[in-house]
Amino acid sequence: MADYDALLEWFRDRGSALVAYSGGVDSTLLAKAAHDALGDRALAVTAVSASLAPAELDEASELATRIGITHRLETSQETALPQYLVNDGDRCYHCKTELYGICGRIASERGLAVIVNGLNTDDLSDHRPGNRAADEAGVRSPFVELGFDKAAIRSHSRRLGLPTADKPELACLASRFPTGTPITVTGLERVAAAEEIVAGLGFSQYRVRFHGDLARIEVPAAEIGRLADDELRRQLLDGVRGAGFRFVTVDLAGYARGSSNPLAMGRV
Repeated sequence: MADYDALLEWFRDRGSALVAYSGGVDSTLLAKAAHDALGDRALAVTAVSASLAPAELDEASELATRIGITHRLETSQETALPQYLVNDGDRCYHCKTELYGICGRIASERGLAVIVNGLNTDDLSDHRPGNRAADEAGVRSPFVELGFDKAAIRSHSRRLGLPTADKPELACLASRFPTGTPITVTGLERVAAAEEIVAGLGFSQYRVRFHGDLARIEVPAAEIGRLADDELRRQLLDGVRGAGFRFVTVDLAGYARGSSNPLAMGRV
């Protein structure tokens, strides 16, 4: 398994670093390592916009405080970009270009040597247009360079007592919109509110996929049977309707990463 001490040494060799930080499994371990290695020469930056769920922002801030790393919140303007809102195959590229532009400006102001992201080796086989934006901005990926996969990141997170060790993967809210469906701020807010309802019902993984007035709920296939409980089903239905959706359906295929991308999954 990839070595945490090697990760600390990687940061020490750079002398200072800015971590593009979301509060997810990967960026939390990266922020922890940067702080352990560099102390006040490490900075975590979170881009704030409608595509980040409020609950995720709160958790990221709490985690940064727990780790001890200096944390800066910066407003991101990707939801004002027509090329982002059109939601074609390059949406993530435009989002990450905005993010890394923000990070580059702050790193320059603070004299920080390197900008890093939480990309790991498992991500290399996934369709991630944002990687092109990282390359163009000169962003480094220590986990990839040192051979960390998701299992190693979770294992080290668990050993270090990070609460994100078993946290489900949660991509940005825009990923809930099928490719080609225009993104709106109102739609992002509806998805965020609906996912808070699903999360509160205790499913281990979930997505609320946006299809206009219809919300397509994904939970693990093994947990779909829980919805046979009338009270739970009523809470889900009332809560998601209360978030602004007219129709609520459950995808019988179960949760699938990237299922809003018909090119990747062969489905709509």
